Amino acid sequence: QVQLVESGGGLVQPGGSLTLSCAASGFIFSIYVVGWYRQAPGKERDEVAVITTTGGSTNYADSVKGRFTISRDNAKNTVYLQMNSLKPEDTAVYYCNAARAGSSHWGQGTQVTVSS
Repeated sequence: QVQLVESGGGLVQPGGSLTLSCAASGFIFSIYVVGWYRQAPGKERDEVAVITTTGGSTNYADSVKGRFTISRDNAKNTVYLQMNSLKPEDTAVYYCNAARAGSSHWGQGTQVTVSS
C-alpha cells in the first residue's frame, strides 16, 4: 500500500521555525522526485520546494528562497522541509508529493499556522 505521511506541522509565532517530515512506504522512494506543496484557504495548491532523486538538485519557490530547505534521506524513505523565519503568509496545509513518469503520490497534508 502506497503511503506518504506528513508530520511536524503546528502553530508557530512569526519568525519561528518548524521542520516537516514525510515518510514514504509501499513504493521505491529513491527513484521518485519529491516535493513539498502548500495550499492556503481559498487558494490553489502551489509548489514550495522540489528535490531530485539523489538530492543533488533542489528548486524553491521565490517566496521561500533563503528561508526553507528541502532534504531527503533515501535510507529512511523520508523527505524533510526545514522552515525558518516563518511568516503569517506561510500559513497553509503542507503536502508532500512523490512523482515520476506516469506515477504520482500525495500525502494527506499537515497544517502549519504562523500567528502571534
